[in-house]
Amino acid sequence: MRIWDIEPSRLCRNHLLGEHRELHAIWSILTKNKKGYSRHPETLRWKGKLKALYLRHALLVRELEKRAYRHRSELAKCFALDRARQNQFVNSYKEQLSILKCKKCGCKV
Repeated sequence: MRIWDIEPSRLCRNHLLGEHRELHAIWSILTKNKKGYSRHPETLRWKGKLKALYLRHALLVRELEKRAYRHRSELAKCFALDRARQNQFVNSYKEQLSILKCKKCGCKV
């Protein structure tokens, strides 16, 4: 489970689509108080930062649409009332670039 802190335009197709799917999972866990993955480090770093997660989703949607995907899974904006900035990381930005580079997947890193 991962939400990258890398610009969506740099992500390959698989990482872009995967992040979008996982973002929705984290959103659901946090807004509906679900138990599954609620203690995962990636989920915990977004607790209290739903506005930041909402804004990340908007960036992903913009990139999805740029790549001709049809987006049909909006988030409920009414939950995006807390912090708008994510400053906590599971892996630093530099580490994330390194992780993607090692995957040799087509991400522009």
